[in-house]
Amino acid sequence: MLLPELAEKIVKEVRKLIGEDIIVVNTEGYIIASTDLERVGTFHEGALNASQNKRKMIITKEDQTKLIGVKAGINFPIFFQNDVIGVIGITGDPAKVTPFGEIIRKMTELLISENYYAEQFDWHSRALESFVMDWVQAKAWNDAFMNRARLLNIDMEIKRYAVIIEFSGLTSPITRETWSSIFKRFHTNDQEVVARSGNERIILFFNCTYDASRAMIEKRLKQFFHFLLERFNIHAIAGVGQPADPKEISVSYSQAERCLKFVKSPSIIAFDEDLTLEMLLEEISQKTKKDFIKRTLGPLTQEKELMATIKELFNQNHSLKNTAKNLHIHINTLHYRLKKAEELSGLNSNNIHDLLTMYLATLLLDEQTKINY
Repeated sequence: MLLPELAEKIVKEVRKLIGEDIIVVNTEGYIIASTDLERVGTFHEGALNASQNKRKMIITKEDQTKLIGVKAGINFPIFFQNDVIGVIGITGDPAKVTPFGEIIRKMTELLISENYYAEQFDWHSRALESFVMDWVQAKAWNDAFMNRARLLNIDMEIKRYAVIIEFSGLTSPITRETWSSIFKRFHTNDQEVVARSGNERIILFFNCTYDASRAMIEKRLKQFFHFLLERFNIHAIAGVGQPADPKEISVSYSQAERCLKFVKSPSIIAFDEDLTLEMLLEEISQKTKKDFIKRTLGPLTQEKELMATIKELFNQNHSLKNTAKNLHIHINTLHYRLKKAEELSGLNSNNIHDLLTMYLATLLLDEQTKINY
């Protein structure tokens, strides 16, 4: 419980409050951390007595000649869940350092308590993440797997939606405190599964036996997006699979993952039930996708202005007027750009076949952003 690493942290934090030498001693009476490094590893009889008697012990100069390894000061037993787990000592004139004693002990116990619950949070997060990944990878439901589910208090008999939330624009790893706040936003009942997946994703399994309608899920996710942005300045998108039985959760998870591939704007929530062309594109091999892009938009991929124009044309449902307006260009400039795009690609945006070809290619291009042409 009271490991040297934590003891060293305690010494550093306490030293900020008081200029005297500090020691932290284990229940066997050995110093495991100290501002005086030469004392680390030595036996301290006074601290052992304080630990065994469960009460503070004042050490005078006279005691220095009677007790092994002591210096004048005061020793306080450190309690955690009603048990003594160590001793903290302050070296110095007892009359001078005693007034700080109770404050130092309470601060030490608080640090230990915070460390304990942080370790429990980390353990639970890792265990849950590992279990969820085994679950969505359709691993065998053997006794060991079911025991893990029971240990994590997960009901393996109810139908669920799989939802994947993906963060964007992160500049540093998310802290434990942030993850804790994130998890608390979703635990409205003990049948929802909320797990992290790396540093940039959350996996949610919503319980379908409650009010898990599309409207409810969309409302909760939008509220969560607002919370992330306001509290932590984090943008996010989400993909939502369709309801699935426990042993088919991998299907719902794959659907949610597929949705994310076609979401590019922050705060967008994509539902698998809304996918149409995207369903077909998902079945196409990666090689075919790359070849298709090269044969269609290949010559345009190096022309950022033309590509931005084509994408905006599709965003505006092929309205030339709205496209020009949103790009802040004259309609004649738009016609010039589309003409140039046609010359380079051989695709005419006024031809329905070519228009569909260009649209499919832009969808694939968004998915294949790392391809070099």
